Amino acid sequence: MQKNNSSYTTMFTLSGLNESSTNKYIYFSFTLLGYLFIICVNLTLIVIIALEKTLHEPMYFFLCNLSANALYGTAGFFPKLLFDFLSDTHVISYSGCLLQIFIIYTFSSCEFSNLTMMAYDRYVAICRPLEYHAIMTPLTTGKLILFSWIFPFCCGCIGTLLTFRLPLCGSHIEKLYCDNWSIVKLSCVGTTVNNVYGYVVVCIFFAHFLFILFSYMKILRACRTSSIAMSKCLQTCLPHLLTVINYIIALLFDLMYSRYGSYDMPQVLHNLLSVEFLIVPPVFNPVIYGLNLQKIRNKVTRMCSRNKVIHT
Repeated sequence: MQKNNSSYTTMFTLSGLNESSTNKYIYFSFTLLGYLFIICVNLTLIVIIALEKTLHEPMYFFLCNLSANALYGTAGFFPKLLFDFLSDTHVISYSGCLLQIFIIYTFSSCEFSNLTMMAYDRYVAICRPLEYHAIMTPLTTGKLILFSWIFPFCCGCIGTLLTFRLPLCGSHIEKLYCDNWSIVKLSCVGTTVNNVYGYVVVCIFFAHFLFILFSYMKILRACRTSSIAMSKCLQTCLPHLLTVINYIIALLFDLMYSRYGSYDMPQVLHNLLSVEFLIVPPVFNPVIYGLNLQKIRNKVTRMCSRNKVIHT
């Protein structure tokens, strides 16, 4: 199973589920319920925005894109995890591992790109309201959404190809799923190119984060003169700000785990830190937006009321 070149490495072993083998059916059941909940809330949000014409605005299209990305990213993680819960051997093929790396990393990048687009949308809406409809046209919104997918996919392709070229001297991954850093650490040769590319990508997305900060500084400066303006600003921007903070914390957890994780750490904590960014944002985002954005909340309330009337 383990050879000196990646072309002969056909399988990787995954870790993290050894302690859960005695209660695997319980873990499987709760994980399945969690995954079904993620699918349900995100699909509900997408359907509501698609069917409700009053929600056909740039902010809601970006939110719809965020939910679509959540479904895409979790599809690259949960099915394999559920299968591993019921299996005695936790392995993944070399091609499957690269595919999982690609999906998870493009999901992460797309999430951040989309949050940046949403920050720009709020900046234009609040700081340049008279020009909003001239700037945020349907064509511009479509281009921004397309960019939020194409750019992460290009980054993911380059990163995956750089990993694919590495000869490997191991086949064990200290995680529940495949990630790029775990494969790079198994390399038999120097990984300078991979490391440099990784730092470049980090710098690019750090620039995204700086843009989000800059946008909110401009928004707060524009709203500070009026308490009414500040109240409206918080109503529309608070869900996005909470989403950004939540996602950054989730990514930092994963980064700290991947780079500096200690083997003395309890396995349960290992697992939680490594999957936080794959679980919390897909649940957190639609719930927060659904509760805080009045148009979505009203639509959900009307749907629930209609269902009650039908059943009675």
